Amino acid sequence: MKRRTRWTLGAALAALLLAVVFLVPPELRGLSFVLRAAGLHGTTADAVARHGTGAFTVTDLSVPTRHGPVRARLYQPDERKRRLIVLTSGVHAAGIDEPRLVKLAEDLAMGGQPVLTPEPPDLLRYEITPRLPDVIEDTALWALGPGALAPEGKVDLFGISFSGGLSVVAAGRPALRDKVAAVLSFGGHGELSRVLSFLCTGVQADGVHRTPHDYGVVVILLNVADRLVPPEQVEALRKGVLKFMHASHLTLVDGKQAEAAFAEARAMEATLPEPAATLLHQVNTRDVAALGPRLLPFVKGFAGDPSLSPEHSPAPRAPVYLLHGTDDSVIPAIESTLLARALEPHTHVHLRPTPLITHAEMDRQSGAMEALKLVHFWSALLDE
Repeated sequence: MKRRTRWTLGAALAALLLAVVFLVPPELRGLSFVLRAAGLHGTTADAVARHGTGAFTVTDLSVPTRHGPVRARLYQPDERKRRLIVLTSGVHAAGIDEPRLVKLAEDLAMGGQPVLTPEPPDLLRYEITPRLPDVIEDTALWALGPGALAPEGKVDLFGISFSGGLSVVAAGRPALRDKVAAVLSFGGHGELSRVLSFLCTGVQADGVHRTPHDYGVVVILLNVADRLVPPEQVEALRKGVLKFMHASHLTLVDGKQAEAAFAEARAMEATLPEPAATLLHQVNTRDVAALGPRLLPFVKGFAGDPSLSPEHSPAPRAPVYLLHGTDDSVIPAIESTLLARALEPHTHVHLRPTPLITHAEMDRQSGAMEALKLVHFWSALLDE
């Protein structure tokens, strides 16, 4: 669905960023992290990106939750400098193996902060359910228990895309509320049905029209397929949609394999009866304009559980950091703005909309001032 690109910085911007080392020493840690995340290279840039970094080990774990054990991965720095981060991926079949999630966890661990990435099974199936905040909460509580993963008695919760809003939900729950030091929602939502309505209509909560990404509409279809086709067609339709999603992810790594998988998804249309065949055709042709109106009537029922929306759940006591791309076409940036307004009476909120990000990826070029704002944001978060 998404093109894998790299956030690149010009020479003048790089020089300005490096000047922060001398002008604002407390922000060196944030600058170092941003340079690593940006993949900016050069003798001086590499030196700053390596500032305060060290080796880390990676271990696969199994974490017990109320919904059964979930796979997880621990990135443990050899020299631990900060508390544990529980980092949850977005909706993606690759789970904790998704390359961008792995890169973020590695960049954080290099800076001395241990990172635990749980893999809620629902995310692998592209399902957004009330089980997800349960798993995030249970993972954090498990890490805070015996085993010294979080000896400080507190953790940070970081969530990407839809897991950003769900991490805010988990952080506000009574069992965890006093044990969370900071929360990051990276491209996350405030109210789920509002986002899903945008994906179906292209109209944001503020009335602005934006072409929605087909990825989001396809996720909705997977979640409500049983309400659109007869029971005997549900499994085959979902199988075809998942084949399309798999092909889209392959475009990040192997174009030839991706095209072969897309061809399989198209061929599956002929094996399906109506209405499943038409729905899969609309997926294969990325026909958001046709799919959206068919899905819209089911949005409120699918997204109605309060635990799926931080605006309808108890607010965290910990500071909440909201990072969002201004041109996000999956979860519009207005979501973080509205969530900030809802949370501000209850906790300290740091809101940073930025053109440097699309949807939960730092992959855009911009001027020095925007880059410095991003450095300020990460500096505050990492030093919270």
